[in-house]
Amino acid sequence: MFRDAENFLRMYDTTLSDNWQIRSLDMFTQGIYPRSDDGWLTACVPGHWQQIPELATHTGKVVYRCRFAYDDRRPGDPQWSNQTRHWLRINGAFYYSRTYLNGVDVGSHEGYFVPYECEVSELLQANNTLLIELDCPEERDKHNKQMITGVFSHWDCIDPKANPGGIWLPVELHASGPVRLSRARCLTMACDDRFAQIRFDLEVDAAEATTATLRFTFTPRTFTGAPHVITQRRALRAGTQDVGGLIKLDEPRLWWTHDLGRPDMYDVTVEVLLGDVVSDAQQFGFGVRRFELRGWVAYLNGVRFLVKGNNYPPGDMRIASMTRARYDDDLRLARECFMNMLRIHAHVDHPALYAAADAAGMLIWQDFPLQWLYSMHVLPEARRQVREMVRLLGSHPSVAVWCMHNEAVLIEDTADESLMARLRTYATGFGFTWNRDVMDTQLKEIVQADDTTRPAIRSSGEMDVPYLRRGTDGHAYFGWYRTYGSIDTAEVMQRRFPANMSFVTEFGAQSFPNLESSQRFIHEPLEEAEITRLTERHGFQAEIMGHWIPWRQAESLAEVIDLSQDYQIFINRYYIDRLRSRKYRPTGGIVPFIFVDPYPAILWSVVDYWRVPKRSYYAMQMAFSPQYAFCLFHPRTYAVGEAVELPLLVVNDAQQTVGGARLTAHLCTPDGTTLATTTRTLDLPADCLPIEVDRLRLIPTIAGCYTLELALTGVPHAVRHTYEIVVG
Repeated sequence: MFRDAENFLRMYDTTLSDNWQIRSLDMFTQGIYPRSDDGWLTACVPGHWQQIPELATHTGKVVYRCRFAYDDRRPGDPQWSNQTRHWLRINGAFYYSRTYLNGVDVGSHEGYFVPYECEVSELLQANNTLLIELDCPEERDKHNKQMITGVFSHWDCIDPKANPGGIWLPVELHASGPVRLSRARCLTMACDDRFAQIRFDLEVDAAEATTATLRFTFTPRTFTGAPHVITQRRALRAGTQDVGGLIKLDEPRLWWTHDLGRPDMYDVTVEVLLGDVVSDAQQFGFGVRRFELRGWVAYLNGVRFLVKGNNYPPGDMRIASMTRARYDDDLRLARECFMNMLRIHAHVDHPALYAAADAAGMLIWQDFPLQWLYSMHVLPEARRQVREMVRLLGSHPSVAVWCMHNEAVLIEDTADESLMARLRTYATGFGFTWNRDVMDTQLKEIVQADDTTRPAIRSSGEMDVPYLRRGTDGHAYFGWYRTYGSIDTAEVMQRRFPANMSFVTEFGAQSFPNLESSQRFIHEPLEEAEITRLTERHGFQAEIMGHWIPWRQAESLAEVIDLSQDYQIFINRYYIDRLRSRKYRPTGGIVPFIFVDPYPAILWSVVDYWRVPKRSYYAMQMAFSPQYAFCLFHPRTYAVGEAVELPLLVVNDAQQTVGGARLTAHLCTPDGTTLATTTRTLDLPADCLPIEVDRLRLIPTIAGCYTLELALTGVPHAVRHTYEIVVG
């Protein structure tokens, strides 16, 4: 007899991890396949079929087979001996699937991150054969995509020859009593130090109408304290139904980001009891917290703070290979770079990521897996899957923002900068598009109705145009894509359209990984054939990079690496300086693109595929320092005799006052002669706006590169960096 969830789940959950086989197909045959082992390959589940050497280039259809023995006799209450129900659960598979157990069709499914569950009580035998037909075709028409796979099917940061097909999360068997608890979610409706109001949403399936007891146990995970136990009685009808309500948690410990406090967590156990016996149960982590965006300025538990983060791609192009340890390492790098938010860019990631983010105190901006344009036929499935995403991830305190779509504009290849490609992008960016104005609007309404505790964004990258439309978060690729323009254009846009600096979630430039990492996939010398290969398979936008830096004139790969990382450092600091200068007026968030490489590539990342930080990582770490000193001037070429104003600014993002900060500045001529030195000591108020500490004025007398060296000391993380002022 089981009267507690822990023993119940230990005895009644089985993961089918062994004896998997696979074969590629041209067409499905309704679950009828050869019984012998001929033509079948050994498969790893979870995994992707292209990880199997014989299927390394396969796209389209496969069938998986698993033979397993199952003993449904479990120690438990004799009360359930004739009422035990059995459930097959496929947690994640790319993309279309149909499942057969012992020759019986148990249903079809669509959606790579959406779990699929069905009752198989009448089908299980002592020895069983499970077949899963799986189809993950290539999306050839990039303007009318049909699969909700986001970046996995259409992106410039993943190998275009790769296919994500496969069963990428575990396949499980679960036994329950007469009432199955298939889903449980908790949301924080209100909270302070005295109490929290928690909304719960359950999905249950009752074999017959009955009355059940719902028991919620909140056990402290990260601190010492007694468990909170709450019970409710509910009448259930026969069949599948949603059950919801409110519960009160006294004296909760709140969840904070790592830079604001402790990410305290509870282990929540939800049990459905018939009498005093557990019929089914679920366990998950939960944190009590409230997150708000007030005019794009973030508040956590009522405390205002500046969002600093990065875009996070799939941790690996083969997402099934990601582990909790790998995510913990990525989040450590993000925390050490003073980031407090990651934007999960146009995909739903591995469950281990969200658990790691909860524990690390890292906020998540969660995109729905829509990237660029889709067919109108996708709408019903998008409506269903967006609900699934919100309910699947809703208990995680780290998940703070829902976003329906990334850049709902016509883009097929971001490296195509032809006039026609740019005009098509402009037209869909500013004109009516069904994707943004119909589908995304509906998806946002669904999410807002289902989860009232988080902000929902219609689509990422909508430009704000006064008197025409209100924008969303901004994307700013000035200095990289000619569709945007140069840094000169950026200076004009900041003055004329400052609302687009409210919350910027994309900016950056490509760079090569460090030399040792580059040599693992790049062949010297960089001749045309090698450049073509890097362009076609490793994300390199060679012509675009060549527009900004003379990398083709470099004499070695090492020199190309230095040129590209220098330019990436310049671009990232340019944006971060300007956004930090407008902290809360109006800037609430600074989120560059992207954090890590999902495969060996030349991308916008600051950490490569092997998790080796580039120099640009350390430069971003400096630019994101809680106490930061910087200078704002237009980084163009100045004329001899032209006055250059050099305001020196300091800002503090910490929630504590920092006393005795010391700013030192040295302005030097091209030959290293010191023109001016200034030192200022000041106290930095908690979470202050930028303070102009001093202002230098340069009137150059000769051509060359003048330097401004800044040092901020007497703070927890010293800042030292150099600006170049070019005079020609």
